[in-house]
Amino acid sequence: MAPLFEIAVCTIFAREVLEAILIIGNYRKVIKESDDFKKDPERQAEALKAVTRSACLASLLALVMIIITGVTLYYVSKDLDKNVIRIIEGVSKVVAAIFILQLSYKLPKWLGVYAAPKKDYQSKVDGLSIKSIKFNIAWNLWREVAECGAFLIPFFLGDQARSIPISGIVGILVGGLAGMGIFWASDHMNNKGRLAFFLAAVTGQLSVGLFTGGCHEFEEVWGETPTVWKIEGDFWDYKKLPMTLIKPFGYSHSRTVLQICCFWGWMLLLVGVHYKKWKESKRFREEEGTNEVVDQDKKDEEKGSESALDNLAHN
Repeated sequence: MAPLFEIAVCTIFAREVLEAILIIGNYRKVIKESDDFKKDPERQAEALKAVTRSACLASLLALVMIIITGVTLYYVSKDLDKNVIRIIEGVSKVVAAIFILQLSYKLPKWLGVYAAPKKDYQSKVDGLSIKSIKFNIAWNLWREVAECGAFLIPFFLGDQARSIPISGIVGILVGGLAGMGIFWASDHMNNKGRLAFFLAAVTGQLSVGLFTGGCHEFEEVWGETPTVWKIEGDFWDYKKLPMTLIKPFGYSHSRTVLQICCFWGWMLLLVGVHYKKWKESKRFREEEGTNEVVDQDKKDEEKGSESALDNLAHN
């Protein structure tokens, strides 16, 4: 019988809820800070209401679709072969690993540690109409909730569905608290580097674990590669406490050749992506610093010209 709590389900809910909260929060922040909306309070209030209403309607629609799909899959899956279920679960874990990897480098960006071009922020403000707000919010929130349903497909199959309710509630709470924590940190913390590093490391390692576990599911269907090493003893068994708590992060008491290649290959990819984002961030900051110097030089020149004209006029 499947357990009532499944860390993978909890992770799926937490990630999607976190992204949804950040999408809503970023749009509300743009609307509140934009000069275009500040000069028209009624339009600003209408835009904020549009964000809330569009998010609720889109999420509700996606949720209804997930429930219909989940119930259908639950009854259909009773006749599915176990190997088919393993393959679907493996694909789901690999896809989840890709999205969690994206989350790993998005978190430092949301906290302001990885810089982005100022034009990215400006493009959100320029030409932002109530109609475009409704469409963008509805599409993004529907996509986030629908993604959650797509990742849950393996868990709708058979007895595993019983782990969804409790795991989902825990995941929603974790994602909600994480989202509020990020906004609080962005507004109140002076040094966000350590927090960004911790969050990026945890989510990154979770991505490594999901990818390795997903590929191992394929091994169990099509034949395992040779076992390189194995730790004996119940304490080290990843199916039992306490080591099962770190299994989602890639732990296993035994390792096959494929598991080793997947673990370190995905780890190198993770480090490489963060290095690339760090280099881009450094370049953006250098360009912005250069632009600020150029702008200041222009201001000084203009000020000098005005002073010269004033002196001539005075003489």
